[in-house]
Amino acid sequence: MISIYNLPLFRPPSEANSIIVQATYGCSHNRCTFCGMYRTKRFRVREVDEVRRDLEILRNFHSSKKLFIADGNALCIETEKLIQVMKLAKSIFPEVERISIYATPMDILEKDDDELKALRNEGLELIYLGLESGDDEILEEIRKGCSSDEMIEACRKAMSSGIEMSITAITGLGGREKSYEHAKNTARVLNEIKPKYTAFLSLIPVEGTPVYLKIKRGIFKPLSQIEHLRELRWIVEDLNYRTVFRANHASNYLPLKAELPDDRDAILKLIDYAISHPEILRPEYLRAL
Repeated sequence: MISIYNLPLFRPPSEANSIIVQATYGCSHNRCTFCGMYRTKRFRVREVDEVRRDLEILRNFHSSKKLFIADGNALCIETEKLIQVMKLAKSIFPEVERISIYATPMDILEKDDDELKALRNEGLELIYLGLESGDDEILEEIRKGCSSDEMIEACRKAMSSGIEMSITAITGLGGREKSYEHAKNTARVLNEIKPKYTAFLSLIPVEGTPVYLKIKRGIFKPLSQIEHLRELRWIVEDLNYRTVFRANHASNYLPLKAELPDDRDAILKLIDYAISHPEILRPEYLRAL
C-alpha cells in the first residue's frame, strides 16, 4: 500500500481493486459502541489541494474504472466541495466509470434532493451504509445516531436520486438476549429499503470498545458460531426483495454468496448443513475485520 494514506484505512471488500482517495480522515460520528475503526483518528475534512496531491501520486501507480472516496463517512462533506473532489479525480483518472462512498443515514438526510442528484450526475453511483440492525432498541444501545425509520427514509431518498445502496448489517449485535428481535427487525427494514446489495458481517468484539467491555463484565452475552448462523437464517428466510447477497466477509463463520430470492433455498440448506456440521465453519483464529 502506498504510504500517502493516513492509516488505518478501511474500504468495502468489493472496492479491493479501486482507486482509494481520502477526502476525510476518520468518521464524524465515531460513537458506535461496537466499532473501533477510527478511534485513533481525529475527524477532519481535507482540503481539495491535499486530495489533489494524493491523486497525482496515485496516478503513477494505479489505474481502475472504480474510485472509492474514504474515510468513514465522506458524504458528510459539503456538496460543492465533494463535487470538486469528484471532478478532480475524474480529470486525473479519466478511465473512472463508477464512484462510491461511505455514508451515515444522517449524511444523506442532511442533503436535499437537488444535492443528491448533482452528486449522481457527477458519477456517484453507490453509497455504502451500515444499517447494523433494524431494531430501534439495539440502534439506541449501539449509539448509531438514528432510528430505523430514518434509515429507511435516508436510503429511499438516495435511491430516488438514482444512487444505488449497499447495506451492511451485523449478526450478533443484539447478543443472545435480543437475537431474534435483531434478526426479524433487520429483515423488516431491509425489505422496506430493498437495496441492490445486501451484506452481512458477524460481530467481532474490538478491544477497548463499549461492547467489548460489556462482554468482559458479563453484561452482554455474545453469540456462539451456531447462534450466528441461526440468526442469519432468520433474516434470510424473511428477505423478500431482489438483491445481491453477501456474507463472505472475513468475520463470517460461513462464507455465503447468492442472488436473492433465486438462491434462497440453497442458502438456507447450506446454513442448515453448517449448523449440523460445525466442523466446516471458519475457525475463530481466522476471523478478522
